[in-house]
Amino acid sequence: MRILVLGVGKTGKLVAEVAAERGHSVHVLDAKENKDASALTPPFVTGFDAVIDFTTPEAVVQNMRACLANGAKMVIGTTGWYDKLDDMRALTERRGAALLHGTNFSVGVQLMLKLAADMTAELKPHGYAFSISETHHITKLDAPSGTALTLRDVVQKASGAEVPVASVRSGEAVGLHVLEAAGNGDKMLLTHESHSRRPFAEGAVRAAEWLAGRTGVYDFREVFPQL
Repeated sequence: MRILVLGVGKTGKLVAEVAAERGHSVHVLDAKENKDASALTPPFVTGFDAVIDFTTPEAVVQNMRACLANGAKMVIGTTGWYDKLDDMRALTERRGAALLHGTNFSVGVQLMLKLAADMTAELKPHGYAFSISETHHITKLDAPSGTALTLRDVVQKASGAEVPVASVRSGEAVGLHVLEAAGNGDKMLLTHESHSRRPFAEGAVRAAEWLAGRTGVYDFREVFPQL
């Protein structure tokens, strides 16, 4: 496959490395080369089989508009833009494009979400109270993290109650998410800690491979068992 990677931050660079390791042809654009999506012209975009975006909440929407308008197949690892999801869904469907988005492309996080739903459903009848905390590096732009918001949605759906989320930005932390269930006499913790961005990169590249030949809008949570 010919893969275009948007963003040369720590995760974007790793995505490019993983894609090359898996035998794909890779082209990378940084923010300076693609200011306001200016590099994403129709002839350029149509030269790729898939586009993977790990940029910023501000840049990703412009990138999606430019790429999806030309029928591109996009994997979006950037978070903080979901207020525009309905617009991007409509554009994708209108142009026969493909959009696969996810707040976290780590398989371990996907398992955590499943376990969180089960844990909440089992403990809710016994009066447990739930809360979430997340810790990321100081340069992360959105807070709470997209993963924490997804986890919150899962727990709120299972518990029927509001779940608070606390965010910490510290050092070079890749990502720590903790679900706490506090009872009258005990406490349970469900934790996922990332020590490397590689699981995110591998998941994103495998998602791009899965997206080949498909159209429509997909959530990584729904498709990761098929990868």
